Amino acid sequence: MTLRYLFNLFSFLTVLNVTGQTAEDDVLFSVDGDPVYASEFIRVYNKNLDLVQDESQKDVDAYLTLFTNYKLKLKEAKSLDLDKKPTYLRELSSYKKQLAKNYITDSKVTEALVEEAYDRTLNEVNANHILVKLNENASPQDSLIAFNKITKLRERALKEGFEKVRAEVHNGQTIYGEKLGYFGGFKMVYKFENVAFNTQVGDVSQPFRTRFGYHIINVLDKRESKGERTVAHIMIVENKNDSLAENPEVRIQDIYKKLNQGEAFDALAKQFSDDKNSAPKGGMLKAFSSGQLRAKEFENVAFGLKNIGDISKPFKTDFGWHIVKLHKISPVPSLETIKPELVDKVKRDSRSKLIDKALTDKLRAKYSISDTTPNLDYFVSILNDDYFKRTWKLPTDFSGNQALVTIGDKKITYNDFGVYLSNTQRNTSGKEALKSLVLKKYEAFLNDSLISYQEAHLEEDNEDYAHIVAEYRDGLLLFDLMETTIWNASKTDSTGIQKYYDSHNANYMFPERMDAVVATSPKQKTLKKVSKLLSENMPIDRIKTLVNSNDNVDVIFTSDVMDANHQTLPENFKFKKGVSKIYKHNDAFVVVKVKEIYPKAQKTFDEAKGAVISDYQNYKEETWLKALKAKYKIDINQDVLQAVKTKLKK
Repeated sequence: MTLRYLFNLFSFLTVLNVTGQTAEDDVLFSVDGDPVYASEFIRVYNKNLDLVQDESQKDVDAYLTLFTNYKLKLKEAKSLDLDKKPTYLRELSSYKKQLAKNYITDSKVTEALVEEAYDRTLNEVNANHILVKLNENASPQDSLIAFNKITKLRERALKEGFEKVRAEVHNGQTIYGEKLGYFGGFKMVYKFENVAFNTQVGDVSQPFRTRFGYHIINVLDKRESKGERTVAHIMIVENKNDSLAENPEVRIQDIYKKLNQGEAFDALAKQFSDDKNSAPKGGMLKAFSSGQLRAKEFENVAFGLKNIGDISKPFKTDFGWHIVKLHKISPVPSLETIKPELVDKVKRDSRSKLIDKALTDKLRAKYSISDTTPNLDYFVSILNDDYFKRTWKLPTDFSGNQALVTIGDKKITYNDFGVYLSNTQRNTSGKEALKSLVLKKYEAFLNDSLISYQEAHLEEDNEDYAHIVAEYRDGLLLFDLMETTIWNASKTDSTGIQKYYDSHNANYMFPERMDAVVATSPKQKTLKKVSKLLSENMPIDRIKTLVNSNDNVDVIFTSDVMDANHQTLPENFKFKKGVSKIYKHNDAFVVVKVKEIYPKAQKTFDEAKGAVISDYQNYKEETWLKALKAKYKIDINQDVLQAVKTKLKK
């Protein structure tokens, strides 16, 4: 209930970007004296037209009810001071900070990186490498030693062969020589990826450094990416809780024999696949790319099929037994299609440092920050070796009111930088000269301060950002209100839930069910024989030996306690003990032997508990809304409402 409500709530709030209205606006209604303007309602209604799933919401009166309920809840949330809760303020602040990244990054740099990433999605590199490990904060002396070592290894590789040297020097501790296989964009750190894609096949790269140390790369091959595959599958899972259930490997092999006998893949998937999501669609799955599935065996088999229509042999994964049919081979999607995904990856990848630098350069220019670094000698003088032990503290006589730098209308003080130094000492690894350390810290501090200032003023600068923040602000507030007022209260009100079940138990019933055996075959003539044998009460295993053989499976049997919606049953099947007539169903024929019929039965409280809690929450919400309407007076201006309806009809 909670997650479904949250989804619906935010879908509704997507269009509730409420901003200030002009004095000339007509008041459509008021909630306890707080005005809601006609222009706001019209704008929200028009934006929501394409989002509503319920046609009734397009009715102005029905939508007005939703809108007034929304305003009532918002009024109640603020009256309870939920907008002042520390957890609410923290989450809102976190969201604003995350959202702001989409509005303050340098779009030109991002665009260039996205285009580069797309090119590396279209292609893959097969490479091996040699790495001389080196600490990220290694001293200049250690860095030179590592660089000289990797340079000599490159010279050897050029003379003796890269593979020979790679295999000889690998020790898994200080030097690594590894076969990397094929990889595309985002599979390696950005600098490594860059060198790999920019090195010609057969060449050995120049030495380069990443956070892991110094590398050289030997590029063995480059090829186009495999793109996506669309397949259908039949899956049989093992029922570990039923010792009498048929062996899944035997069942999948029987189905495979039927495929080889010419029966349709999609028909067999509909009849027998245990993947209930794909079975009604003939086993069809959504398209997927290499590395996307959790089942590597499944992916390998799917990508191993070469021709449209090819069918795999049965194989096993952690999910069960499968047979796969190839339906479509798709190249990498167009840039336009996957651009949003690539933008997100670029911003989370190490290449985002290029975007960050472009942003801070732009902000420095916007706020006229001098290229000349202020005098930082005072901060160098108050630091000592305790800083590298993470035990350093600001001096007791520290006075930091004087300005260090000014951003817009905000003065950044010595104290701000001093606190930053103290708070970030835990992120400092490796000892270095204090002057160099302070300079790096100041650059990072200035960049953070510029971004923080821009974020703090973004609602003033960007209307679109302001609308989205307002939407999230209200949505988060209403979610907190519903959680504290309805959802949590409903879950813990065991007495109320039990009483609700007792007074509504007619709503919680098991449907009519039957214990039955369903025989399925593409051959009606064969099923006539099966029908006769079922009428004679012959055991199923005996019937199988008479109608199937090791090489041919004409009939598959399904035994279960079923309701009318069971996948093996024909539509509108009449429950009656005995052997049914033969039906046409899912491109095959079926005959059913009904052994026992179980009438509709009352579900116990425990059996119906989930549905009862959901219904009880709806009941509580309806009652609560009535109380809110009594608490806060709603006055609707009927004349304005009529004018709104007239305008919306045009």
